[in-house]
Amino acid sequence: MTPVQKLASLVLMAVAAGAAWQVQDWRMGKRLAEQAGLHQEDLAAITKAASAQTRAEQKKRLAIEQDLAAQDQQHVRELSDAKRNQALLRDRLATADVRLSVLLVEDPASGCNVPTAAGAVGVVHAARRAQLDPAHAQRIIGITDAGDQGLIALRACQAYIRTIAP
Repeated sequence: MTPVQKLASLVLMAVAAGAAWQVQDWRMGKRLAEQAGLHQEDLAAITKAASAQTRAEQKKRLAIEQDLAAQDQQHVRELSDAKRNQALLRDRLATADVRLSVLLVEDPASGCNVPTAAGAVGVVHAARRAQLDPAHAQRIIGITDAGDQGLIALRACQAYIRTIAP
């Protein structure tokens, strides 16, 4: 082989290697472009699913917040109604418009002949009653007021827990 032939074959091999390199580059570039497209589609699907989940969670949170606001309004209304009723009762007790009394029960040791059987609900005509001092009645009303407020607060707490608990 002559030096010119060696040089020609060397150039030919270099051209063939460059062409092969270029063909590989085109094929790999096409594959990489396809993979990038698939990756973008996957990312778009993931983003869409995450967005839908976020919207659903926001709707749930908004519904819970609305329920809690409605319960809070009801709780405040119940408390104000109870306070108003207690204040009205206290005022009526103070003006002697209403008197608290207790039903006296028969005590065999004292010789009192008051019957022990309670009558129907309402005004008991035959039984003897003792009227309470207005100051004691006021204290009793205060105790029942605190109890009513406690029960209302307990119901509000239970409703809150039922709302936020799954």
